[in-house]
Amino acid sequence: MTKFPYDQFAKEYLQELLSPPGEVETSKNVTAEVREIDVGFQPTSFEGEYVQSWGLLGKMAATVAIIEPFRNPVTAEGIFSCVVKLLNSRAELERRANRQDQRFEERQLPMLWILTPTASEALLNSFGFRTPEESEGWGRGVYFLSEVWRVGLIAIHQLARTPEIMWLRMLGRGRVQQGAITELTAFPVNAPLRANALQLLYTLQANLQANTPTNPTMDDEDQELVMASVPLFQQHLQEARLQGLEQSLERGIERGIEEGREKDSD
Repeated sequence: MTKFPYDQFAKEYLQELLSPPGEVETSKNVTAEVREIDVGFQPTSFEGEYVQSWGLLGKMAATVAIIEPFRNPVTAEGIFSCVVKLLNSRAELERRANRQDQRFEERQLPMLWILTPTASEALLNSFGFRTPEESEGWGRGVYFLSEVWRVGLIAIHQLARTPEIMWLRMLGRGRVQQGAITELTAFPVNAPLRANALQLLYTLQANLQANTPTNPTMDDEDQELVMASVPLFQQHLQEARLQGLEQSLERGIERGIEEGREKDSD
């Protein structure tokens, strides 16, 4: 039984989304007082089409990154903890470069991305998060500390309701997440990662229900998520059945044509 279903879902979900343009490692320990990075990302190729079609997520995939998704709104303590992971990672990279007698380059440094369902103005102001210029193309809901820190925060509830940003809104809460799930149903059956996202949502739903006996007070958002996921997965199963029937029909037609040719040759 999965103890923290949302954490597991977020890690596997981000791993699925970010695997095309790079290498993804989840639950990675960093040195010092051992702290676990939720998702580490290393781009292996710069795919222009991926960056363009995936919008905000594509821009995030352009650099080495540490991604820390939060199910509940991030607190000041949570931000501090994430920054410590970033600094520990930087120190580890510097030590590795020294051991190998190599020059440490700034481009090797990861970008820290904090994903939070909501973020209050007071919290953002207390850390000095800034809104990027419109010309930078990040869109609303994205905030940064000063450039030297390499820290970005995404307030998911503020993100635009566009198809390419739907994938990040899937990690929101309540109506934001439910809206993203609804939008996923409108995607073409053969859309990249659609089937895998549905499977991960179904696994999340199953884990939430499996945890109910030990936590019988499943909150309203969890119940609504379960209810929203069930018809989605049923639709996915129906599509799979239809696809299987179509493939069987195609194979039958092909066999019939082949048998006809063999008879003609006789």
